[in-house]
Amino acid sequence: MELRHLRYFVAVAEERHFGRAAERLHVVQPTLSMQVRALEKELGGPLFVRTSRRVELTEAGTAFLVEARRALAQAEWAKTTAQRSMRGEIGSVRVGFAGVAVLIGKLGRDLEIFHERYPQSRIEVRELVPRAQGEAILAGELDVGYSPGFGAVTHPDLRADRIGTSPLVVAMSDRHRLADRRTVPIRDLGEELLLVYSAGGEDDSTVGDLREQLGGHPPDRVRHLPSTLSVLAMASAGLGVALVPAQTANIAIPGLAFRPLAESGVVAELLVLSRGEETSGAARALLAIALSVIE
Repeated sequence: MELRHLRYFVAVAEERHFGRAAERLHVVQPTLSMQVRALEKELGGPLFVRTSRRVELTEAGTAFLVEARRALAQAEWAKTTAQRSMRGEIGSVRVGFAGVAVLIGKLGRDLEIFHERYPQSRIEVRELVPRAQGEAILAGELDVGYSPGFGAVTHPDLRADRIGTSPLVVAMSDRHRLADRRTVPIRDLGEELLLVYSAGGEDDSTVGDLREQLGGHPPDRVRHLPSTLSVLAMASAGLGVALVPAQTANIAIPGLAFRPLAESGVVAELLVLSRGEETSGAARALLAIALSVIE
């Protein structure tokens, strides 16, 4: 038994006439009659009493009509649900992010647009260091990641698109020896402990990526921290300095000072990470939003 058999049966039951039902279904009458008879044979008895003028339902046909309509409605609901999920209108999207995405404002704007367009889709967010985001996406634990370029995972199955940049500034205690400078040359950071938002470890490329951005300059002393707030808290306490997006200076944090680098062109990249072959409609919808406006 197929859905078309149910549609044919319901049309005949509602029209009470094979000719009119055939016109409604856009099939020829002999085909319709053959399909209905095949259905009756499968069920083991007649569904209609046929006369020269009308077609009437048998008792079994009346009972079957209720269930046939219900089955067709459920099939249509299943189809609609799948299509809505493919469009991202329902379902969920799991988003990993680093503090830079929040500080630049990109993550908040993208999630706001996504929620306005797809209010029935669920958004889950987790702060994760860059490497952990890429690993979680590859493992199927995350759908989309908003990651700085420093320390991001590279993998053939992982897609990375640049969606924003921001100049880097130095974050330090307002009592730090460099806090009275208008700008801070990169070379003056060589003696400082650099606070880095990353997991650390042999596989972590954050520091190497950062040194490359700084033209090969030190610092050589680095401390890895697991969250953006940890970095800012340690910097405000005078326990190191950090390089953060310029927008961070818009946040009033007691004891924390921000100074531009003397050298121009030192920027933080913001990437959106995703699987190369994404099947989740909600994830694809968020990616489309993220890629539609490059900061």
